[in-house]
This record gives sequence, structure tokens and C-alpha cells, in this order.
Amino acid sequence: MRRIHVGNALSAFGLGFTVPYLYVYVAQVRGLGAMTAGLVLAVFAVAALVVLPFAGRAIVRRGPLPVLLAALVTAALGALSLGLAGSAAAVLLSAAALGAGQAVMQPALATMIVDCSTARTRSRAFAMQFFLQNLGLGVGGLIGGHLVDTSSVSSFTVLFAIEAAMFLLLVVVMSTVRMPRAPRVDGAPGSVSAQGSWRQLLGNRAMVRLCVLGFVLFFACYGQFESGLSAYGVEAAGVSTSALGTALAANTAVIVVAQFAVLKFVERRRRSRVIAAVGLIWAVAWVAAGYAGLGHGSQEMATAAFISTYALFGLGEAMLSPTVAPLVADLAPEGMAGQYNSAFALVKQLALAVGPAVGGPMGASLHGPYVVTFLVFSLGITWLALRLGRRLSAVQDQPWLAKSRVVAQGGSGSPARVPGASSTA
Repeated sequence: MRRIHVGNALSAFGLGFTVPYLYVYVAQVRGLGAMTAGLVLAVFAVAALVVLPFAGRAIVRRGPLPVLLAALVTAALGALSLGLAGSAAAVLLSAAALGAGQAVMQPALATMIVDCSTARTRSRAFAMQFFLQNLGLGVGGLIGGHLVDTSSVSSFTVLFAIEAAMFLLLVVVMSTVRMPRAPRVDGAPGSVSAQGSWRQLLGNRAMVRLCVLGFVLFFACYGQFESGLSAYGVEAAGVSTSALGTALAANTAVIVVAQFAVLKFVERRRRSRVIAAVGLIWAVAWVAAGYAGLGHGSQEMATAAFISTYALFGLGEAMLSPTVAPLVADLAPEGMAGQYNSAFALVKQLALAVGPAVGGPMGASLHGPYVVTFLVFSLGITWLALRLGRRLSAVQDQPWLAKSRVVAQGGSGSPARVPGASSTA
């Protein structure tokens, strides 16, 4: 597990190391223009959407470790070639390889965490993953920003070469991992073959509801951070770019500082109710954003309210990290965690693609409707979470009830279920 967490930190570090500077690198340093730079960012999303449906089946058939190693090598080649690419075609192909590799890393690492954890330790393991990911992104972005020089192509070549070396170092580290064959702890049905796995997943009503909830979560939060919400802050609230950077830093700071304090709070509470509480917290965040841009206070008050919006989002994220990912794992039948993790990652990518496209124009020009729309989405999270709770077994919603990896009720070998839960729940 320690090596897997090192993998999470290094992969996040590599992402934060280069992605924030891709637009500047392609458009200005390589002189390929804003359109090509925009296409590069789009290619990242498209590559993820293309490979993730196949990644789940590969993880089920081959195991998460071989898939992770292949993804790391692909990402390393993409990063290295991106630093050397001088034409638009080369840049786009390199970005596709890097984006595909990074997308597959997420479900592969998540499945490895599932295989190396129990029902009782899984929430803490995923909380540690989220903590290290944010720390890696922040440190990577900070160091990368001090290395690059927009007047020097070679500085960016060095940057991408370091990222490639980071992925190859991770190949060496992860090659030493010996994965256990751990059974899942859930109330889900038994294992199925890879053939027909998507049909089986879509027949799992609890998983389908969780995917719908996940789409709304990522659409209303992560999909707005660097698009709609930042545009709203600049246009409606009049915050400066430095204040916007402070808001993003506040979000990361809350996650890093509060993650394990929040973990103690959520570990003994129903997962569905924790997610419902996040919806209410984010609704308050959108109210604060509304005050920042639509109120009539001073500029200082508007800036403070806008920063608090990002901080409240961070608090909600810290509550979700030990809740949603473990729930995906516990809904998966034995041997199918890779398929379920990949499906949820696909939903996340779709939300991150749609979120900026919808929120960006609204945040920039339709200030009132923008805040009201996402306030309603946040309240929708609460409603969807409470409805999801009715589909979960007792152990899926309250994992502390598990006494071992195979959860027995009344001494029998049958999984504990809530009354009325269907077999597909």
C-alpha cells in the first residue's frame, strides 16, 4: 500500500508539473497558435474517453498492475515526445499518448488500493490517496513554474523530460509490488466474466445511481473550478488574478489540512448521508459566490466571499474522498473492481468535459442564472445521495459493520443487506 501511495503522489506530481503550462508551451513557446493549444487540451479529454471503456476490461482480465505499467510507459513516451515535438501533428499525437496514459492510471491505482485494503481500511486508504494527489499537484505546479522560461524552448524540453523520467521511475517502483488476491466486501452478487461486464454493470441499479450522482458531483464542482467559477469571479465579483490564485490555494490548503480530521468524522457515518451533507455545504458555497458577485458589499468582502467559496468546495472534497471511491469498490462484484473504477472514471471525464463547456459561458455573462443553476445542482446532490442510500446494503452504506473481508450476518455466510434491497443493489 505504501508503494501504491508513492505511485499516486508521483503521478499527481507529474500531472501538476506540466499540464498548467501546456497552453503557453504550445501556443507561445512553439508558436503553434491558440487554436492548436486548445485542441491539445481537448485531445487530453478525448483520449481519456476513448481508452477508459477498454481499460476496465483490461484490468479485469490482466490485473491492475500490468495495465498500470503499460499506462506509465505510454505516458512517459507521450511526455518525452511532447517536449521534442515541433509540429502541430506531433504535438497532438504526443498529447493523446500522455492523456491516455494518465487516464488509465487512475482506475488501475484505485483497483490496486481495493485489492490491498479491507472494508475497514479502505476509506482511510482513499483519503490518503486524495491527500497525496493534491499535495503532488501543488508541489509539481510550484516546482514546474520555477523551471519554465517562456523565452526558452529547452526549458520546456527539460520539464517534459523530467516528467517522463518520473513515470519511468514509477514503473520501477511499481514493478516491485506483489498484489494479493483479496475478495471484495460488499452486498453485491458474485463475480462475472469480462464478457457482458458492461451489461452487468448497467444492471446494478445502485451503481447506475452512483454514476449519475458522480456526474453531478464532478459537473457542479470540478467542472467549474478553472472555467465557469473563475470567469464568474473575474467578471461578476471583480476579483483580481492574484485573488483567484489565492482562492485555488485555499481550496488545496483546506483539503491538505482538514483531510484526516474530516476522515475521523465521516468514518462512522452513513456514506449516503455524508454525500448528502456535501451537497448542502456546496449549496452554501454557491450562496457565498452569489454574494461575492451579486451583492453590494465592498470589494474586500466580495473577495473574501469568493475565496470562502473555494474553501467550502475543498471541505466537501475532503469528505467525498474517503466516501465515493470506496463505495464504487464495495459495489463491485468480486473481480470486477477494475471495470467499476473505469466506468466511474469515464463518468468523471464526461462531467469534466461538459462542465466547462456549460459553465464557462454562463459564468462569464449570465451571472445570476449561473449561481442559481449550480445552487440547484448542489441541492440535487443531496437528493440523489439520499435516494442512493435506499439502494445500498447495510455494509455498503456503513462499512464499519464489517468484521472481516467476508461479512456475515448472524454468523451465517450471507452478506448483510438492508430490508428491501434488490440483488442488483
